[in-house]
Amino acid sequence: MLLKPVWAVEIIANPDVPVSSVSQNALRAMFAMKLLQWSDGRPVRVFVLPDDNPLHRAFCKEKLDLYPYQLRQTWDRLVYSGTGQAPTEVDSEADMLSSVARTPGALGYIRKSRLNDAVRILTVE
Repeated sequence: MLLKPVWAVEIIANPDVPVSSVSQNALRAMFAMKLLQWSDGRPVRVFVLPDDNPLHRAFCKEKLDLYPYQLRQTWDRLVYSGTGQAPTEVDSEADMLSSVARTPGALGYIRKSRLNDAVRILTVE
């Protein structure tokens, strides 16, 4: 019997983000680029891994309850209609961690084993 890998995916944010938890609906809206501001009015800056990255697929399924292609379709509609933009794509978890740590209002995800003190964890309610 083959076992699929289990990912302990954590939602991370820049330390200046004004919340410590978000609802799944709010998280889904932020990653769909539909919720664009934090509660204090600062812009949400979303970072994602490439669509074919196993962690990205696990994040979409576990945290957003979506398939990666559904998220990509949403971003493509925003871009092609001129009504929005896709999130910033980073190449690796190390890039994700450093980008979220240095970008005000940033939001992303990494494996729990990669966490450090440069970012804060957001819990999903």
